[in-house]
Amino acid sequence: MVLEVTDLDALTGTALESIAAEYGEPVAGVGGSDSAEERMHAEATVRADGAEALASLVDPFDLVSEVPGVELAQASWSSESIEYDPDAEGWDDADDGEEGLFLPRDGDDEEGYGDTVAHNGKNDGEDGDPAQRV
Repeated sequence: MVLEVTDLDALTGTALESIAAEYGEPVAGVGGSDSAEERMHAEATVRADGAEALASLVDPFDLVSEVPGVELAQASWSSESIEYDPDAEGWDDADDGEEGLFLPRDGDDEEGYGDTVAHNGKNDGEDGDPAQRV
């Protein structure tokens, strides 16, 4: 999934509100608890990085829990700041291709992303039917 953050302040503010709801409002004069330290760390993290703010708001399980035939085995996040140029080489537009959502880019294998990770999360040769690959 590729997305563009169009209002970083709104995203960060919403993430901070979510943290406040999770940890409760800070109590004046009370500090040093593990919960207070966790909250301060979470707040600093979402202020420093929009991807972390998004990750604090979006639960990967919620994204796929209603999709039939899919079970979330593991979720991870990565992000980078880039300048989007749809005309630049290396940007694939799935709407333009006949191969579907995962089009190979320069250096990728011919079968797209699905050939590199087996359905069991390991590339051990015991990956079963190609339709089960993620």
